[in-house]
Amino acid sequence: MSRAIINTKIYDFEHFIPNGYVIFDGKILEVGDMKDFIDQDYELIDGKDFLTMPSLVSAHTHIYSTFARGMSVFFDPKNFQDILDQLWWKLDRQLDNQMIYYSGIVSAVDSMKNGVTTIIDHHASGIDITYSLESLKKAVVNDAGLRAAFAFEVSDRFPVEEAIEENRIFYEENQTKKARGLFGLHAGMSISEDTLKKVKKSLGDAPIHIHVAESEMDEEDSLNKYGERIINRLNRHGLLNPGSIIAHAIYVDDDELRILKEKNAVIVVNFSSNMNNSVGIPNLQKFRKHGVKVIIGNDGISSSMTSEYLALYYATHLLDQNPKPFGLNELKQMIDDTYQYANNLFKIKIGRIKKGYDADLLMIPYIEPTPISNDNAFGHLFFGLFNSFKPTNVFVNGLYVVENYQENPYLTTLYKEAKDEAKKLWDRINEVKK
Repeated sequence: MSRAIINTKIYDFEHFIPNGYVIFDGKILEVGDMKDFIDQDYELIDGKDFLTMPSLVSAHTHIYSTFARGMSVFFDPKNFQDILDQLWWKLDRQLDNQMIYYSGIVSAVDSMKNGVTTIIDHHASGIDITYSLESLKKAVVNDAGLRAAFAFEVSDRFPVEEAIEENRIFYEENQTKKARGLFGLHAGMSISEDTLKKVKKSLGDAPIHIHVAESEMDEEDSLNKYGERIINRLNRHGLLNPGSIIAHAIYVDDDELRILKEKNAVIVVNFSSNMNNSVGIPNLQKFRKHGVKVIIGNDGISSSMTSEYLALYYATHLLDQNPKPFGLNELKQMIDDTYQYANNLFKIKIGRIKKGYDADLLMIPYIEPTPISNDNAFGHLFFGLFNSFKPTNVFVNGLYVVENYQENPYLTTLYKEAKDEAKKLWDRINEVKK
């Protein structure tokens, strides 16, 4: 039976309907004004005092970071490498597939409750590499019902051939509208020339997903070791396939941006994480000047995307020392570009509430305290909802993943069990310290 959300405000970053309806199954079948609605025995969902909109996309995250919440380790970083050494590399090297699965459950549930239903993950794990991406897929896609793309961070920290094979096999075997693979690399500073040559032999046409110039140290390392900047180095090895994701890119120069534009790669920015790590923030004006598409992730610092939109907007104003160059229209374009990247990757149509689009939707309570129209609907979202964004209902492919604020009870049970896996992980990390 098809569903119909009725009596609802509808906004899809392009069009606003003050009192409309959406009929859908796996796809959106019809959208219109309530005066034109004809009930044909649909399952009716009353959207009065709700805003219905497309669910959201996180274009770069680290699902395993969910198990860092509340973790206590020695932490006295002097630079970005210390942050990796003292926190993240202690954590990821102790992950096994059971822990990976449960981290996926936690991340998926937290994401869907924030209206995020499409996730592009960048994974690393030291104990189990083989089947690690399948463990994530089982949790996030099979059991939680979200869309997700996964990649393993190849680096010289872990057995290179095994990590390459994990990427290759997952990419080749996952080409569906719910699950996709990319070819993961950690960062230039942790990847030798020999490793990049091995990656090239297995890469095929897969887009890469890699951290680039997250800190100045990454570029300095590349210049000192190889006499060239990171993007030039990746390009020399022939690794920049179309659709490659370049995460962070805070310190790339004009020549690197020219290459990214030529290769049809995208930059994914993660402002909250950058500020937290004190590494700086990306210069969006420079990216736009070179015509490089920029999409938005959260780097695993949270499961929210609306908080990222806020951080990005305000921090860019601070960097520019001028609110004019980057306004709400520029932010909306980045959100649209994020949807478009997901559409191209998964071969789907999300991000609009139009006939023929996939029914990845959310409903969030909103009674507007000031007039709302097509001209200012995004401003209502940004200043009225993004700071506290908790949808009541969330759908993927027309199916509930959140209903009346609740996930499937089966997921709730697994979510509670995750604490035991986190404790095992923390105990392993503490044993290594001893």
